[in-house]
Amino acid sequence: MTDKEKKVAEDVVELTAEEEAKLAHIDDERFQPSYEIAKEYKTRAIIVKILVYTFLTLFAFFMLLPFWFMISVSVKTPLEYQREVSTGLRLFTTSPSFVNFRIVLGADLKNPLKDMNEALLDIVMKSSERSFIPYFLNTIIVAVVSTVFTIITTVLASFAFARLDFKGKNFLFAILLATMMIPGEMMLITNIQTAKWLGWENTYRALILVHGVSVFYIFYLRQTFQQIPNELFLAAKVDGYGEFSYLWRVMIPIGMPTIVTIIILNVMGSWNAYLWPTLIAQGYNPTIQKLFNYNHTMRLVSNGLMSTFTGQFASYDTVKIAASMIVSAPLLIVFIFFRKYIMSGVSRSGIKG
Repeated sequence: MTDKEKKVAEDVVELTAEEEAKLAHIDDERFQPSYEIAKEYKTRAIIVKILVYTFLTLFAFFMLLPFWFMISVSVKTPLEYQREVSTGLRLFTTSPSFVNFRIVLGADLKNPLKDMNEALLDIVMKSSERSFIPYFLNTIIVAVVSTVFTIITTVLASFAFARLDFKGKNFLFAILLATMMIPGEMMLITNIQTAKWLGWENTYRALILVHGVSVFYIFYLRQTFQQIPNELFLAAKVDGYGEFSYLWRVMIPIGMPTIVTIIILNVMGSWNAYLWPTLIAQGYNPTIQKLFNYNHTMRLVSNGLMSTFTGQFASYDTVKIAASMIVSAPLLIVFIFFRKYIMSGVSRSGIKG
């Protein structure tokens, strides 16, 4: 076969029926109308969204189920709960009762209740420290005052490390960060000895000042302050503003989401404090003794909750769960109303520039 004949044979290649069908299918997909492609992508997006929301709904259900169980048990009487333990627990009750909350809050139970056994009534009537109200009073005072003190020290220290220039600034900041590697439990004995030497045992000073300075909060707020352009600081100096005026008028408003996050975290830390109040506050509250002539412990709500779990109500699960709800409710409410500040503060402190 000559070269000319080979070329003609290559140009006139006959396709099989299967190959022609494949080429026709490719051409159909290539020239498919755009609205059909958009419809297909939209359908896929809807299916993906349904799957995602289904997964999130199931995940939320499993997360909220323990809270619902806690609410359900707390509004049941001890006798009803004991009957359900033997027959099977239910997530709903047809006759809710707030007797458990009344016990925890120290309400007057002189009138016998038909749905409670006499043993529980005897425990309540003979207990002189059954009320959670003094625990709440101690915790609110400690949380508020310690948070104010913490914000003052954190803002001033963060501003100094972020904007001011002085010798040994980086070295001092490195030492502060190194202290974060030391567990707080290792300093308990030293702190207890120092508090006793100062005469602060069973006082608010010992409970408040232990939360007064936090290296983590200083580092956290410093990261936010460093994002603020230094040109603003120089321009404020030209306009005649001092360091404190610039801090108050510029840096604090910009860093407010992070500051609010620190406030929430510090309140939560003070509210949940257990080990330090147990060690340093073993006597009665002198303030309550003077104002109300009532002997009550100096400890906080976490200690009160533990006393409920291990003390006179140790065998009554409904009372223990009601106490847990009362202790947890304030923090849950704070988180619900201020969660956007936490998210905003975390995002701002983690981005540079």
